[in-house]
Amino acid sequence: MPTRGKHRRPRTNTLTRGIVAAGTGGVALALPLVGATGAHAAQPAQAAQTAQAAQAAPNAVPQVSLVTYEVVKGDTLSKIAKAHTASDWKKLYKANRAVIGSDPALIRPGTELTVGTKNAGSSAKTAQAAKTSAVTPAAAKTYTNDLDGWIRESLDVMAQHGIPGTYDGIHRNIIRESSGNPQAMNNWDSNAAAGTPSKGLLQVIDPTFAAYHVSGTSLDPFDPVANITAACNYAADRYGSIDNVFGAY
Repeated sequence: MPTRGKHRRPRTNTLTRGIVAAGTGGVALALPLVGATGAHAAQPAQAAQTAQAAQAAPNAVPQVSLVTYEVVKGDTLSKIAKAHTASDWKKLYKANRAVIGSDPALIRPGTELTVGTKNAGSSAKTAQAAKTSAVTPAAAKTYTNDLDGWIRESLDVMAQHGIPGTYDGIHRNIIRESSGNPQAMNNWDSNAAAGTPSKGLLQVIDPTFAAYHVSGTSLDPFDPVANITAACNYAADRYGSIDNVFGAY
């Protein structure tokens, strides 16, 4: 680190085969379209087996989401149910009896009904996975409690605050300044003689640490992440980046 005064600066292909969709009880099959006398012509029995297998696929369920629908002139419960829901008009009436009244044939324009919207079918397993994902918070990033982890955590903090620096630049300077010892303290140079010994991984004196401390990190100058981040903040202000430091700074 430099002399005491230098630490007080302010922070600153066309296909030969086509595809045909075959209706199989609600399931669309993609079958190869080839000549009837071709060596690879699709066999009816195979198509039927494929259709049965698709119909027997487990866990297929329609997805319905509730929405509000405003009745317009000419609407009937049957028409609304067919267009917007997965159930019949009776269920729609039962769900909205409070706003419709006693006669399901009399629905007035402007009445707001709670209905469902049909979506493409999906597996129950997929739906459950989506539900689980929605309520499970992302795991917090963890770091190893060693020099590698301290540098990586500091780099993430620096990125949040726009402080430049690379892993190699930080590591090189740490090895020169403290040999990787977060408790290192210089008790012999001019800073020490003035009562402000250099401390920690990047040998920062207290005034510099205080001036370039980065919010979200510890206020302890011996804390590895706080020490690295403050020193890199100072180096960015003074030299453009910790990567530009190759000696005592």
